[in-house]
Amino acid sequence: MNLIIKIAWRNIMRHRGKSLVIGVILFVGALLMTVGNGVISGMDQGMQENIINGFTGDIVLVPEKQESDEVFIDMMGKTIEQINDFKKIDSVLKTIPELRAWVPIGKNGAMVLNEEGGSPGFTYLIGVDFKRYRKVFPNTMKAVEGKLLSPGEAGVLVPTGARKQMFEVSNIWFVPEGCEADTSQMFPEAKAMWQNLLAKDNIVFMGMGADNTSTDIRAGVKGIVKYNALNQLWGNFALVDIESYRTCQGYISAQDRATLVLSDDEKQLLDGDETDLDNLFSIDAGETVVNSEHHNDLDQPGEDAIVSGKEQNQTDLDVGTYNLVLVRLENHSNLDAKVSIVNKHLKAAGTGVRAVTWKKAIGTIGSMAVLIRMALIMFVGFLFFVAIIIIVNTLSMAALERTSEIGMMRAVGARKGFISTMFFGETALLSFFFGGLGIIAGYLIVKMLAICKFTSENDMVQLLYGGDLFHPFLSGWDIIISIILLSIVTLIAVIYPMLVARSITPLDAIARE
Repeated sequence: MNLIIKIAWRNIMRHRGKSLVIGVILFVGALLMTVGNGVISGMDQGMQENIINGFTGDIVLVPEKQESDEVFIDMMGKTIEQINDFKKIDSVLKTIPELRAWVPIGKNGAMVLNEEGGSPGFTYLIGVDFKRYRKVFPNTMKAVEGKLLSPGEAGVLVPTGARKQMFEVSNIWFVPEGCEADTSQMFPEAKAMWQNLLAKDNIVFMGMGADNTSTDIRAGVKGIVKYNALNQLWGNFALVDIESYRTCQGYISAQDRATLVLSDDEKQLLDGDETDLDNLFSIDAGETVVNSEHHNDLDQPGEDAIVSGKEQNQTDLDVGTYNLVLVRLENHSNLDAKVSIVNKHLKAAGTGVRAVTWKKAIGTIGSMAVLIRMALIMFVGFLFFVAIIIIVNTLSMAALERTSEIGMMRAVGARKGFISTMFFGETALLSFFFGGLGIIAGYLIVKMLAICKFTSENDMVQLLYGGDLFHPFLSGWDIIISIILLSIVTLIAVIYPMLVARSITPLDAIARE
């Protein structure tokens, strides 16, 4: 082995120019792969932390009847099924020690009606009990105008992205109640016409429920908000109090349940699924037809159903309808295994919901880092493919130039295996030295970038950062990937030159002389 290393080193030094060309190619490829892996790993980790800690939680509970797991950004615009018995779900979740906190929410699309006669807009509505929501997702957003919702307060929080989208459709600039239009928060198109700008402090939403029972509501704008990270992604999700959301989507609200006196048959009608409804109105169910007098009370509650504001504030919101439950874990490890555990508990209790990971719930956005990593590997793979061609040509030419030397070595007894090992040793030494140097340089660059702690308020840059802070890092697996690729390049690049060197005979050396 020592003899092979000495011969390889001597040949490298004798052909410095060719060796340097090969070395530089290996160095650049290893450097790009290492830095790229560090940046993508940082983006992946940043997106996971910001998505989990700021929007979705680790696990999302969706209705069992829901066809797709992709419940946050469904390109088909399908509505999410209802969850009508959160109390039962809540009691099950309390028995699972791995869970830290959870919050039920409503989530579906809504049309933004244009009272000026123009085209309606669209946004996603997130209905929440804001006090509970802030406990599970603290410090995820800030009010750039107006204020955040107070506990029990009705109204809507409009993200900056949603306001921009609404303006582009309706030419209406929404502002918080009691506030004037702030030109410092306007994008150029709105600022150019701000003197003639139509500003409104309330929005009319109309729910887009699948059962066509949604209604329109007028919600006062309490604040214009910006998510602390990934505002570009979440900018189309407007937060509204849960009771207004339920009214908008045509759901039974907690206030309705608290004020209306229902018969057993009416409760069955409200809480049952589609099968129950078919049975309820079938011929065999003649005795369970809902009394029409009570049914009218559902649409227009009488004086007996009206309660004071104090009683409304004390209404148990959990008796109303939700769509999703967002769950936070004590730690993020072994997520799939924990989802399986949660599903076993939920199924055993007959809750009518199932658990999915945040990546499934968020769809393609959760796989963004994987896609970018694949693109990087393809780019570096192309670079290495070019490197292989150059290395093969360089080593093959070197082998032919050393015909006399190799022929003499064969004449004095060197076997073909020794010649192959000698060439492999030269290539491996170049790969180890220059490739290893590229990995070390890449590691140092990633560390320096992490120390600098670059931040950005730009939405598109935040997508590349994985949040507002650029924090690349290298895992052990990232280093292993770089080493494996270097090894593959070395093995492929040396095969043909070895075959050329093995084919040289003592007669070739004499003929060359």
